[in-house]
Amino acid sequence: MSPGLSTTNSLAGSAASVQPFTIAVPQAVLDDLSLRLERVRWPDPSPGYGWRQGTDLAYLKSLVETWRTSFDWRKQEALLNGFPHCTTEVDGLRFHALHARSPHANARPLLLLHGWPGNVFEFYKLIPRLTEPDKFGGSAADALHVVAPSLPGYGFSAAPREPGASPRRIAHWLHTLMAERLGYRGYFVQGGDWGSVAGSWLARDQPDFVRALHLNMMGLRPSLGPESPPLTAEERAYLEHAKRLRGEELAYQAIQGTKPQTLGYGLHDSPVGLAGWLVEKYRAWTDCGGELERALTREELLTLITIYWVTGTITSSVRLYFEYRASRDALRAGERVEVPVGFADFPGEILRVPRAFAERAYAIAHWSEMPRGGHFAALEQPDLLARDLWKFFRGR
Repeated sequence: MSPGLSTTNSLAGSAASVQPFTIAVPQAVLDDLSLRLERVRWPDPSPGYGWRQGTDLAYLKSLVETWRTSFDWRKQEALLNGFPHCTTEVDGLRFHALHARSPHANARPLLLLHGWPGNVFEFYKLIPRLTEPDKFGGSAADALHVVAPSLPGYGFSAAPREPGASPRRIAHWLHTLMAERLGYRGYFVQGGDWGSVAGSWLARDQPDFVRALHLNMMGLRPSLGPESPPLTAEERAYLEHAKRLRGEELAYQAIQGTKPQTLGYGLHDSPVGLAGWLVEKYRAWTDCGGELERALTREELLTLITIYWVTGTITSSVRLYFEYRASRDALRAGERVEVPVGFADFPGEILRVPRAFAERAYAIAHWSEMPRGGHFAALEQPDLLARDLWKFFRGR
């Protein structure tokens, strides 16, 4: 087990072993973190560029000082342990999930999926709005049982030990988790980032089980062969913008997709290196206008980072980019996700897709233009996302 994991007794009568789980990071792990934060060798500042060359030195120094002197992991640990957790094995791999059942009798199941550099903490404000919508301006008829797993190699789920853990393979494991381990014979799926990729493959490969799919980022690209309809001017502009972005903002994907192990030595050994690598992404991908803490509180930011540190999963998390490239999974010509798909288009998303392009890959049944919010929608704008989920899933 990773440092920071502990379990209680197995649930009696389970067809497959599903165990309650409690987050309990050993004090020795936190003491080691404190020592490392005290012994930092800082680089020189970027000469007049601020954030243009990466995470700003002055900001990171301030964040690390907060992490070292006043951030209370035990408080955040207790907050997370306020949700029911479980673990189970799928194909020999230990999965962790928040499993928050609604008190409402007619609630329906939802598989809620995070991505990188996130983890299940992203959902701490969204889950109560889904399990008890009547307390947040919604209706009890919209209530959902929420299953929010840690993706393999992220946080409290074990890292795959063999090649081939692609998003499509993860989708297979997630279906086993929902249908065979937890007993949900039909369910909704929501995802962003890697959650949108795995969730899309799950909907594509298990249409008899996935009732509907909701995304806040496009996970699968359509085939654009000669048999495809001509691209519109809007679609061509989108693809040109995506190409430019890959050479600038998305250059990290080339590193994580080709040499994740080399990158991992530094990020796994240095909490400041880890924070520097992640903070730059949180700032760039949130709807914050350049002021990160307008979108996420410092406490939330440090909780996201600390989960990677105490579980030792930063290297295994970025390895998913390598597995994605190696798999070459893609929609074939004329193929798309045919279950009903809802899409929430947040203005601060990394790359906003035109609806016409999304419809080449998905049977879009619902499209919402959001007034604010970015890549981490559940954490940035839980009310907006919850209301969109209530609306889309209603009656399905």
